[in-house]
Amino acid sequence: MDRLCTPWRFAYVSGQAKQEGCVFCRILREPDDETYVLHRGEHWYIVLNRYPYSPGHLMVSPYRHTDSPEKLTEEERNEHFDIVSRCVEVLRQEFNPEGFNLGINLGKVAGAGIDDHVHTHIVPRYQGDTNFMTVISDVRVVPEALAETYEKLKGKF
Repeated sequence: MDRLCTPWRFAYVSGQAKQEGCVFCRILREPDDETYVLHRGEHWYIVLNRYPYSPGHLMVSPYRHTDSPEKLTEEERNEHFDIVSRCVEVLRQEFNPEGFNLGINLGKVAGAGIDDHVHTHIVPRYQGDTNFMTVISDVRVVPEALAETYEKLKGKF
């Protein structure tokens, strides 16, 4: 039997990861190496998702706390797509995925885990990256530690 060890997920699955306030606003106040921030633009920043679907799962979030894209300024909207495009480019170079999911979930019913601070997910996808674990046990298996992914991507943006 193979064993899959993902100790960094314990705080999440046990509920210990819950903190008060907005996680995206809190990330901005903490050191990049502790929060896995990869890039800080003028209006947006790129951060590794702490609970990724696959290695390289990034999130792009505005500095300004807002819950929906129609509330963004024109400058914020323009920079957003430039940063998302750069994420795809870097992930192609570093991970060579076979595809991507790009998405914004607006509202809890749409799947937003954090619905009061808009953010975009960039998820690299690979043939066969989902398996019975997700279907049967609601578990995702990610074959690379966050710190390793962070080191691969740091300085690429």
